[in-house]
Amino acid sequence: MTKVINEMPKLGMGTFRLEGDVCYDAVSMALEEGYRHIDTAQIYGNEEQVGRAIKDSGINREELFITTKVWNDKLSSEAFIPSVKESLSKLGQDHVDLLLVHWPAPPQGVSMAEYLNAAMAAKSQGLTKEIGVSNFTIEHLTQAINIIGADNIFTNQVEVHPYLTNDRLRFFCEANDIHITAYMPFAVGKVLKDETIMEIAHELGISAAQVVIAWVLEHGMTTIPSSTKRAHLKANFDARDMLLSDEHVAHIDGLNRNDRQATPDFAPQWDE
Repeated sequence: MTKVINEMPKLGMGTFRLEGDVCYDAVSMALEEGYRHIDTAQIYGNEEQVGRAIKDSGINREELFITTKVWNDKLSSEAFIPSVKESLSKLGQDHVDLLLVHWPAPPQGVSMAEYLNAAMAAKSQGLTKEIGVSNFTIEHLTQAINIIGADNIFTNQVEVHPYLTNDRLRFFCEANDIHITAYMPFAVGKVLKDETIMEIAHELGISAAQVVIAWVLEHGMTTIPSSTKRAHLKANFDARDMLLSDEHVAHIDGLNRNDRQATPDFAPQWDE
C-alpha cells in the first residue's frame, strides 16, 4: 500500500547553517511567502529561532509540517525521548510532524534496533506523527526495514542534486515505498552555474534554481532548499508550478558525477 505523502508539502524551507536572528528572519520570510514545511535539527542549534518564527507568524499549527532530527549523541534509549522533548520545548510545540534519525552511524555505537525502537516509542507517545531516517544507505535501510518495517519509515532524507542523482538509493527507496527528501539540491551553489542548467533556464525564462527545484519535483521527491533572501525564497516557492519537458529532465539526469557535498568523518560507506 502506497504511503500518503501529500500531507508533507513537496517544497520545504531548510534551515541548515542558519543561526540566530538570520534563521528567525529567514523562516519568518518563508512563512510569509507561503511555505508551510519547515525542516530543522537538533545539531543546527536553531530550533528555538524556528519555533519563535512559527509562533510569531500566527499560522495555524494544522497548516504546518515541522521536521526535526535527533543527533548522534542522543540515540541511546535513555537519551532519545528526553532529547525529543527538549526539541519540542525549543520549538514551542507539543509534537512535530516528522522526526528523523539524522545519521545511521553514531560514534557511540548505539545499535540501530535501539534507536529505531526509541523513535517508534516517540511516535507512540504522540511526540511525532511520523518517523524516518536521514543519510541511510541501501544497507542501512535494509536493516531498518528488518527492524521496524518499511511502512514505519516515512522518508529517507539524503543528498540529491543534478551532480549527485543517487540513482541506486532512490530506486531502492521507490521499490520499498520509502519517500525521498532531497537536501542540498543546489550542491552549495555548484549546479546553479552549470551550463546545461543555465541553458534550460534561459530557454524557459526562469532561474537556474527554479530549474533544479522543478527537476527534483519532477522525480517525485520532496526538497528543502534554504535561503536568507526573500526574492530567492519566493522564486524557489514559485518553482512548484514549473514543468520541465522529458528532454530537459533527461539532460539534467545526465549531469550526475557523484559530487557529494556532505562528507563528515562519521559518514557511512555511500552507495555509488
